[in-house]
Amino acid sequence: MQLNSSLTQFESLSLTTEPNPEDPEIDKEPVDLTLTRPSLPPSTNGEGSIYIVQRGNSLISQKSEELQKTLLAHRHDRQLIILQDFPDPDALSCAWAYQLIAQQYDIKCETIYAGTLSHQENIALVKLTNLPAQRWTLQTLKSKDLSSYQGFVLIDNQGTTSQLLSSVQQAGIPLVVVIDHHSLQSELKSEFVDVRPYVRATATIFTQYLQAGLLTLDSSINQHVKCATALMHGLRSDTNRLMQAQEEDFMAAAYLSRFYDAQLLNAILQANRSKRVMDVIERALKNRIVQNNFSIAGVGYIRYDDRDAIPQAADFLVTEENVHTAVVYGIVHDEDDELEVVIGSLRTTKLTLDPDEFIKEAFGQDSSGRFFGGGRTSAGGFEVPMGFLSGGNENSAYAKMKWEVFDAQIKQKLLRLVNPRDNPIQSE
Repeated sequence: MQLNSSLTQFESLSLTTEPNPEDPEIDKEPVDLTLTRPSLPPSTNGEGSIYIVQRGNSLISQKSEELQKTLLAHRHDRQLIILQDFPDPDALSCAWAYQLIAQQYDIKCETIYAGTLSHQENIALVKLTNLPAQRWTLQTLKSKDLSSYQGFVLIDNQGTTSQLLSSVQQAGIPLVVVIDHHSLQSELKSEFVDVRPYVRATATIFTQYLQAGLLTLDSSINQHVKCATALMHGLRSDTNRLMQAQEEDFMAAAYLSRFYDAQLLNAILQANRSKRVMDVIERALKNRIVQNNFSIAGVGYIRYDDRDAIPQAADFLVTEENVHTAVVYGIVHDEDDELEVVIGSLRTTKLTLDPDEFIKEAFGQDSSGRFFGGGRTSAGGFEVPMGFLSGGNENSAYAKMKWEVFDAQIKQKLLRLVNPRDNPIQSE
C-alpha cells in the first residue's frame, strides 16, 4: 500500500503557512440524512489497495449510486455549476471534481461565480492548476443564451450566497444537483441532494465519491493530479490545516495523498499577500479595540476585488496575545454597480464560543427571516446590505459620516454580547 510515501506526504501538510478559511455560509440546525441501503463497492486503485470508508459507509455508497443514476439520466446535457460569489478552495476544487465525474457521461459543465477571487491562495490555485472556473457578472449573464443549459448544480453552497441564482432560476433552468457540507437552509427542489452538515469539508464528500468508484484517479493523468491537489487544498483549508479534521477527513486526505502534487500544493500555499491586503491588516491593527479578549476592528471602505482581505485581517488579529476572538468588518463597494455591503469575519480560538450562535445573536435576521450571518467551528462571517444608503460617496464628508454610523452600529451590536463576563451569548 506504499504507506511510507503516503504518510510522508500526509505529514508534510502541517508544515505549510497560514490557513485560508473563507467566510462560511449561513447555517441552520443540522439535518439527519442517515440512509442505510449499501450499494457501490469501495474503489480499488491500480495497485490493488482497497480503501474502505468505515464511518457511514452505507450512506456514502447510497449517495454515490444516487448521483451516478442522476448523471446517467442527464447524459449529453449542458450544466452550469454555480459557486458562492467569493468561492473558496473547497468550492473550487469540488466543482472541478464534479466536472471530471460528469465528463464520463458526456455532460459539459461550466463553473461560474459572480464575485471575484481576491485571496492570494485562491488566485494561485486557479492559475497554477488551470482550474476551470469563470467569473460571470449579472451583466455577463444578460449576454448569455441560458436556453442552451439543461440544468444547474450548486456545490459548497445552497444558492443563498450567489447573485446569479435568481437569474438562472428565472430562465427556467432546473436544479439538478446540490452537494454541500453546510446546514440545510431551505427545502431544496433538486433531483439529487447530498447535504451533510457534520462533514467538515465538501472536498471530503467528493473524495468519498472518488473512492466509491465515480471516478478512478490516475497519477499519469496531469488533470487528475491537479484536481487531487486542489481537493487536498480545499480539505486542508476548511479543516484549519487538518487541526479540526475528523476521521473521515483524515481518511479522505490519506486517499488523496496517493495522487496529489505536494510541491504544487506548497507553491499555492506560499503565495504572497498583496500590498492592498497588507494595508487592510495595518488598518485593522490601528483601529482595533480589545475588550474581554475580543479584538474588534472596522477597516472602512474596501474595494470589491479586495474583499478577502477582511478574513485575512481577522486571521491576523486573533493571533495577538490575550485575544481569543477577532472580528473585522468593512464596507465593501463595487464602483461599477454602486453596490455596497457591510462584510465582516470572525475568527476564534475559544472552544466554548460558537461563531454561528454568536453572529446570529449579534446581527439577527432580515424581514424575510434570513440571518445576516452564520458560522462553523472557529470561524464565521456576516453580510449586511446597505440598500438605500449604497453609493453617493463622491462627497468625502458624507462617505466619512456614513462609515461612522455603520461602524458605531456594528460595534454596539457586538459589544452588547462581548461585555457580559460569564458568557458572550445571552438569550433575550
